[in-house]
Amino acid sequence: MQEYPINRHFKTQQDDRMDDNMNPMRIHSIIRFACRLLLGFQSVFLRSRIRTPCLERVRGRYFLVIPEVLNPVVFRSGQYFAEVLADTSLPGPLPEHRESVALDMGTGCGICAVFAAELGYRVVGVDINPFAVRCARINILLNQLEDRIEIKHGDLFGPVSGQSFDLVLFNPPFYRGAPGSNFELAWKSLDVFERFAGGLEGILNQNGRALILLSTDGDADAMLQALGRNGLTVTLAKQKHFGNEIMTIYEIRRPEFQYQ
Repeated sequence: MQEYPINRHFKTQQDDRMDDNMNPMRIHSIIRFACRLLLGFQSVFLRSRIRTPCLERVRGRYFLVIPEVLNPVVFRSGQYFAEVLADTSLPGPLPEHRESVALDMGTGCGICAVFAAELGYRVVGVDINPFAVRCARINILLNQLEDRIEIKHGDLFGPVSGQSFDLVLFNPPFYRGAPGSNFELAWKSLDVFERFAGGLEGILNQNGRALILLSTDGDADAMLQALGRNGLTVTLAKQKHFGNEIMTIYEIRRPEFQYQ
C-alpha cells in the first residue's frame, strides 16, 4: 500500500518525541518535578504544625512545642543537630575525673540539651525567649532528665557568667534583623554572631569545644568571619544537603588548642 509523505512525516515526529522522552535530562526533570510535588504536600502538612501546640518525636524522645517556640522538626535544624549528637562521632564527655559540662545556647524546646545529657554531660540550657525556657523545662521533666539539665532565662552568656564548659552547642538565629516577637528571637538577631564569637573563648575550658549549626539559607559567612576575627579555630564536622539548603555543623576550638 502506498504510504503518503504526510504519514512518513508523522512517524518521524512521533519517533523524535519518543527519543525526547527517553532523554536522561528529561527523565531527571520529571523526577525532580515529582520530588517537588511530594515536598509540597509535605510542606502543607508541616505548616500545620507551625505556631501550634504539638508533640514531636525525635529518636524515641518526645518534645512539646508551644506556639511561641520554633519547632525543631518543622524547621529541621534542631532535629538535625539532635540526630547528629545521637548518632555520632562527635565528642562525648571528656576523659577527666570531674563531670563534663555542656552549654546549650538558645536551647529552644530543649531538644539538644536532652541529647547532650544522653551523651553523659551535665547540661545548662539558656534562652532569651521566656516561652522557650518554660517549654524546655517541661520537656526536661517529660524526658525525666531534671537531675542532669538546668534551664536558665537570659541573653547569651549572661546567665552563665563566671562558668566554663567542655562543650557548647549553638543553633543560632540565621538572619540579621530585629526580632518582632518572642517567636522571631529564634531566627533573627542584630548582633548575635559578633557577641557569641567575642565571648566564646572565655567560657570554653582549655580542651573544650563548641559545635555551631549554620545554614546556606542564612548569613553563615558572618558567623564564620566573626569567629575568625576572634582567632578561634574552625573545622567542618558534619554537613547535610536538604535540597533547598545545606546545613553544616562546625567545631570551634580555642586558638591554642592542638589536636593530639
